[in-house]
Amino acid sequence: MSDQHQGLPVAGYNPQTADKVGIVNANKALEERCLRAAEAIRDTEGMDGRMAALAITGLQQSFMWLNRAVFQPGRIALPEDAE
Repeated sequence: MSDQHQGLPVAGYNPQTADKVGIVNANKALEERCLRAAEAIRDTEGMDGRMAALAITGLQQSFMWLNRAVFQPGRIALPEDAE
């Protein structure tokens, strides 16, 4: 089995090493644990659900940026660039 994983069939995403895929998969598990903890607080009576919702959004954004730091998707060429 190759140490290189095919990139997503999305422009700008490249093949990734098994190490990078492992890092992002570990990040996804950690993100899920954090989100579940934040959702439990959000859903508890007497807690500020709006603040918890903001925290959930912040967690999602943070993990997105962290995973982009690992996978490093690039910019793409557009058809009009050839003009």
